Amino acid sequence: MKSIIINMLEERGVTIEDMAGLVLDLQKDYLPLTTEIAIENIHKVLGKREVQNAVLTGIQLDKLAENNLIEEPLLSIVKRDDSLYGIDEIMALSITNIYGSIGFTNFGYLDKLKPGIIGKINAHEHGQVNTFLDDLVSGIVAAACSRIAHSMENSQDDE
Repeated sequence: MKSIIINMLEERGVTIEDMAGLVLDLQKDYLPLTTEIAIENIHKVLGKREVQNAVLTGIQLDKLAENNLIEEPLLSIVKRDDSLYGIDEIMALSITNIYGSIGFTNFGYLDKLKPGIIGKINAHEHGQVNTFLDDLVSGIVAAACSRIAHSMENSQDDE
């Protein structure tokens, strides 16, 4: 299932490297990380069944909206990425919660500023609906950052 999810993300314009770059950017002031560590943690997050289910569901909903295969009024809400809808954020927050509440802060930062690939997919270029995708990517990145923070804290406790 993980490889299916990675392929789905890539088909929508998101790579593991894109997400790893955001992890590095968010953690640069706190932890000395390498790209390899960031990628490893993105893969660990994507290996979780809850994450896979959220990504699978969110991308399918985006695709259905693109093809006008959702009934109104939900179709218009999803296509507009209505700020009061919030279900896209709820789905993403379920990802951040896997590694504890520390992920909520990172998610909020990413959701507000939309750096890197998140801003690009949020632009909905070429008629692509990414209402769920931008939040799911933010959730994956935030969860990877949380996972790293917890693993670094645990390794420091062992010293």
